Amino acid sequence: MDWRLHRAGPADAAALSLVAGATFLEAFVGILDGPDIVAHVTRNSSVAAFEAYLAGGAIATLATAGVGAAPIGYTLLTAPDLPVALEPGDVELKRIYALFPTHGTGLGPALMARAIEDARSAGRRRLLLGVYGGNRRAQRFYEKQGFVVAGTRRFLVGATWHDDLIYARAI
Repeated sequence: MDWRLHRAGPADAAALSLVAGATFLEAFVGILDGPDIVAHVTRNSSVAAFEAYLAGGAIATLATAGVGAAPIGYTLLTAPDLPVALEPGDVELKRIYALFPTHGTGLGPALMARAIEDARSAGRRRLLLGVYGGNRRAQRFYEKQGFVVAGTRRFLVGATWHDDLIYARAI
């Protein structure tokens, strides 16, 4: 599949919301409870949520299909909101997701490379992220990208608490 990456702006909030909901559902169907997924996506992946992220200084990258420009993946860099000792220059990769049909195409590593480039360009020196403790596939991806476990947290999805790992990587 051919794809393109671009810096997302306020006009992309609806596309970000769509791909955020689709990728979260795709990643966690059969793992998390359906009502919790719906509640989480409704609260955290709405158009208004992405408008607020972008208005607050977040940096988003949107991946679109080369033909038709449908949204197929994205990243979101924000100020850190993780329970670890923060260092000057930290930034959180709050989201990095790609639709399943793109897995194995190089989109995931390209999204990560763009997030690292964006963080460096913003003067950041360390990238942090949280990942569901049961998502071994994602953990392997982050470890291949040079991340190491830096802590843990409890994360609320809908009405259910889950254990997450926090990863860090110098950039």
